[in-house]
Amino acid sequence: MNAPVKPSKLIKGATGDWEVVIGLEVHAHVTSNAKLFSGASTEFGGEPNSHVSLVDAAMPGMLPVINEFCIAQAVRTGLGLKAKINLRSVFDRKNYFYPDLPQGYQISQYKSPIVGEGEVVVELEGGQTATIGIERLHLEQDAGKSLHDQNPTMSLVDLNRSGVALMEIVSKPDIRSSEQAKAYVSKLRSILRYLGTCDGDMEKGSLRADVNVSVRKVGDPLGTRCEIKNMNSINFIGQAIEYEARRQIGVLEDGGSIEQETRLFDPNRGETRSMRSKEEAHDYRYFPDPDLLPLEFTQGYVDALKADLPELPDQKKARFIGDFGLTPYDAGVLVGEHESANFYEAVLAKLANRSRDGKLAANWVINELFGRLNKEGEGISASPVSAAQLAAIVDLIGEGTISGKIAKDLFEIVWREGGDPRALVEARGMRQVTDLGAIEKAVDEIIAANPDKVAQAKAKPQLVGWFVGQVMKSSGGKANPQSVSDLLKTKLGI
Repeated sequence: MNAPVKPSKLIKGATGDWEVVIGLEVHAHVTSNAKLFSGASTEFGGEPNSHVSLVDAAMPGMLPVINEFCIAQAVRTGLGLKAKINLRSVFDRKNYFYPDLPQGYQISQYKSPIVGEGEVVVELEGGQTATIGIERLHLEQDAGKSLHDQNPTMSLVDLNRSGVALMEIVSKPDIRSSEQAKAYVSKLRSILRYLGTCDGDMEKGSLRADVNVSVRKVGDPLGTRCEIKNMNSINFIGQAIEYEARRQIGVLEDGGSIEQETRLFDPNRGETRSMRSKEEAHDYRYFPDPDLLPLEFTQGYVDALKADLPELPDQKKARFIGDFGLTPYDAGVLVGEHESANFYEAVLAKLANRSRDGKLAANWVINELFGRLNKEGEGISASPVSAAQLAAIVDLIGEGTISGKIAKDLFEIVWREGGDPRALVEARGMRQVTDLGAIEKAVDEIIAANPDKVAQAKAKPQLVGWFVGQVMKSSGGKANPQSVSDLLKTKLGI
């Protein structure tokens, strides 16, 4: 495995430059209809305690039975992270008391996780990349949820989430800035969504992260870290790291020392605050769960799952660049979200000439469609323009039936009113004028009306663009811009 590339962004302090060192523990709910050790539903948002089996509620004598689909999902995730798959792993009991943990322990994995070392390559500004190492991925069951606002004198417990399968994905301390941390979580979320192993919905808590932050002078040993718990927003992760790094630098530059502790991020104040110190840390007394045998499978089982993996973001990006000449940036925008890539693929499938117009289609998807959706505050699923309609607009431009300017007017009509773009062009007389006689007449009129500009253009040929604009304006955008430009150059002698 390649050594991680870690472009650092140093933070200036009163005593010189500091380096922030970040590691993330991402908790991802496994996409599965049933829980990790019971057949209860994993559906989000049910009535409290309506998706709870006797196993989830820890009734006496109830034994866990492993959900094979959850195991396959964890292995597929490991393969997507280019990680080592351990053919033998062990489930352990992690012992601690909490009201929403009915068993008094969590079934997790400790020394022998299902997935070992892997890596995620993230794209940064300016075309840079960073390779973030993955330490491990282990499976565990989620806890329930304490509700403190339902009753004035007591807390209530909802066990719907209890026993839902979680993948804990632990990074190495390879991250060197808040930007890298945000890019890492975004890329990880994208990979999970492509694989279909987690829906990545941070608002519903399907994906959340614990962020470990420490600072040091460049070249020094690692500093003491503080852990910021339960982050469920990529932007908040960035803000929390920025604040925490500067807080620690301030403490150290004032002659203090950093205490290892758990902290929470307050998004309203944009700051972290102490939750508990190391002295209060639990001794979890891990030991192998006596109700579950070690988990063992063959290399053949792993190979079969690998053969069935979908095309992942990096592969798709390389294909878009290679097949359609997209820039790395544009390809990155399209593959960033699974839905965006699917929409572009659907447009490609409807194009009459994919090799000719694939790049043009990408420009239209990114600039016109995504731009308009962002302006309206909508996602791709709410687009009033379908992939087939957008492909028809691109076809009309590619074959020369309409100009780019007319296409924008046509896009607006389809956005507001719907309809078949080709039929709309015919019904509304939007065809591009390619009749050279009609274009020549318009060119002659503009030249005759602007003798001073003609003299300037002969001295400065780039001014021909002004004449092209005037002719396009007089034709209502229907003249073929290339024909206009060629005619003008001939008549102006440039």
